[in-house]
Amino acid sequence: MRLAYIDGQRFRPEEARVSVYDRGFLYGDSVFETLRTYSGQLFALEEHMARLEESAGKILMDLPVSRDELAEETAAAVAAAGNAESYARVMLSRGTGPVGLDPSNAEKPTRVILVESLTPPPARVYREGLAAICLNTVRASDGADNAKLGNYLASLLALKKAKDEGADEALVVDGDGRVVEGTTFNVFAVRKGRLLTPPDDAGILLGITRREVLAAAEAEGIGVDYAALSPEQLCACDEVFATSSIRELAPIRSIGGTAVAGTTRPEPFAMTHRLHRAFRARVGAEAPSYGT
Repeated sequence: MRLAYIDGQRFRPEEARVSVYDRGFLYGDSVFETLRTYSGQLFALEEHMARLEESAGKILMDLPVSRDELAEETAAAVAAAGNAESYARVMLSRGTGPVGLDPSNAEKPTRVILVESLTPPPARVYREGLAAICLNTVRASDGADNAKLGNYLASLLALKKAKDEGADEALVVDGDGRVVEGTTFNVFAVRKGRLLTPPDDAGILLGITRREVLAAAEAEGIGVDYAALSPEQLCACDEVFATSSIRELAPIRSIGGTAVAGTTRPEPFAMTHRLHRAFRARVGAEAPSYGT
């Protein structure tokens, strides 16, 4: 079941409306979080709400209600949807007001919670891996201390270009030629039995799934190095994978048409799958099944 909550009021999806004068619509002046459930319970709810508040603070936006109230509303919305598993998108816009860039024009923040039934990616994504391209682009978040902004135009265009070129995803390359993250995900590599991922100060969103993967690696005795690599260096690694709330851990088989070096091995995504199993155990979910 799909449903929407706007400023605490429930609406059917076809009835949900936000003003055309809302600054989220006019200027992308908004922040958001995406959450998912395991066994019907929202995963890392408090952590997501804390990051939402942090993102709002980075763009000098006050929360319309307390963080605890927002968490309660989100949990209530998911419960009302009644899905076996759900994902929720929680958005805060600076609100409505006269047309004009001045943030003081906004009256008060608008909060929106959307709940959808969760459909996980197909098993082939984990069995075969994703094909990715690389793009140099400037993200809106680069000017907002990497807040999780509603303005995803750069990522949207990057993903469109990837699809137009027959790929599944796009990796973001910074001004120094290093891959820092993907359109909606963090990036990891595996080299000589150790994990590599860009450091926190590389201009990345500090993903909650990323955090759990790092914790799972520590529990598994897998070492971690922090470095942002070039596309060529990534391709020379044994494995590359993406992490996000919905995909969890998804292997990347090729970058810019070049196969990741380890994909020629009998078990090309062995470490990714090992960590995926460990991640699922940490969140209390069944072991992943990749089909045949």
